[in-house]
Amino acid sequence: MTVLSLRGATKRFGGLVAVNNVDFDVQENQVVGLIGPNGSGKSTTLNLISGALKPTSGTISLHGSAISGLRPEKITRKGISRTFQLVRLLPSMSVEENVIAGAVFGHRRRWGHEAHAEAQRLLDRVGLGGKGQLQIGQLTYIDTKRIELARALASDPKLLLLDEWLAGLNPTELRTGIELIHSLRDEGRTIILVEHVMDAIRSLCDACVVMSSGSKIAEGTPAQVLSDPEVIRAYLGDDDA
Repeated sequence: MTVLSLRGATKRFGGLVAVNNVDFDVQENQVVGLIGPNGSGKSTTLNLISGALKPTSGTISLHGSAISGLRPEKITRKGISRTFQLVRLLPSMSVEENVIAGAVFGHRRRWGHEAHAEAQRLLDRVGLGGKGQLQIGQLTYIDTKRIELARALASDPKLLLLDEWLAGLNPTELRTGIELIHSLRDEGRTIILVEHVMDAIRSLCDACVVMSSGSKIAEGTPAQVLSDPEVIRAYLGDDDA
């Protein structure tokens, strides 16, 4: 079953075409890596899917229903949840309250005791059990990422978007992070992840979409796209292709 479809997705900022006529599909229970060099349009594509930006043209559909141009909160309630390249938490709230916000305002909306119970379950799930009453300023960097992931999962999304969730982690934290995403993959979650860590792409992804200068230049399994001369050229330049 196709969960997400992009057809001709385009985003222009004046004369700059950040995303140019991009097509791809994401199937249920699939993990798709959205990869490419810096500035290739990956995060902008996630922003189009999540509603943070409206496409200039083209169509984005969730389970066959167009979501192009809907406000972010409406897209969230239809079943798309995300993390951000720069972690965005609510600093005046506790760890548990940040996760509860995802349960209250997300796709599957929970209130009261059910929301608290789900927040505690997810904090255990991401390795933060017993830390629900801490304030955001008391946490390590990877812990803030874990909270943002727990908040995204609290809405029980049909599609989870991870924007460089593994970026900035030390080697030990990176292994932990990959294992955590791997466990979500094994649960049958449908995920799009923007990532530069190739070990994560190889171990986690069923398929990859490669972007360069706003356009899709390759699509296939990780092994296929990472051996594609055009992909190598996009990352390393003509001399290495």
